[in-house]
Amino acid sequence: MKKIILIGRVAAGKTTLTQALNGEEIHYYKTQYINYLDTIIDTPGEYTELRQTSGALALYAYEADVVGLVLSANEPYSIFSPCITSLVNREVVGIITGIDKPDANPERVERWLRLAGCKRIFPVSAYTGEGLDALIEFLADNEEDLKTIVGWYNSGAHICSSSSLRYNKCLEPYYENHYELGT
Repeated sequence: MKKIILIGRVAAGKTTLTQALNGEEIHYYKTQYINYLDTIIDTPGEYTELRQTSGALALYAYEADVVGLVLSANEPYSIFSPCITSLVNREVVGIITGIDKPDANPERVERWLRLAGCKRIFPVSAYTGEGLDALIEFLADNEEDLKTIVGWYNSGAHICSSSSLRYNKCLEPYYENHYELGT
C-alpha cells in the first residue's frame, strides 16, 4: 500500500478517516501529535493552521508516498492556498470528508482543492463508507495489496462495532465484484 499523509485543519475529519480506513471503531479522538501508522500518517490540524508548524508538514510529506489534502464538505472556506501542491514532490490528492452531512457542499470544496493543485479528488464519508472503496483502490500499489485487504475483510477482524460494520458492509459489493470472497 502507498503511505499517505493526511493534512487539513482541526475537525476536517482526518482521524475519523484514518479510523475508517483501518476498520476501527469510529470515535472522537483529538490527534495531539504526528501519528505514524503502517500506511497512514495522521497529523494534528493545528500543524496546518499555525504558521510556525505548517512548513514542517512539507518535510513530513517526504515520509509518505502520497499527500492527502483534507477538507470537510461543509467548510466555510479553504485553508489551502492556490497551487500549494508545488511545495512537495509527491503526488497530492484532495479528500473531501463528511459528504453525508446535511450542509455538505462537495462541489465547492472540490473547486477549492483543484485550485490548490489536486488533480485527483476523493469525496468520502467515514460513517457511511461512501467513496472509501475508490480511495482504497488508489492507495493499493498492486493486486496483492487489494487481496490482502480482502483477506483482512474475510477474517472478520473488521467487525468490532456498528460503525466499522457499516463501513465494511458498504465495501462488500466492491469486494464481491473484484474478488471471490472466502478464498
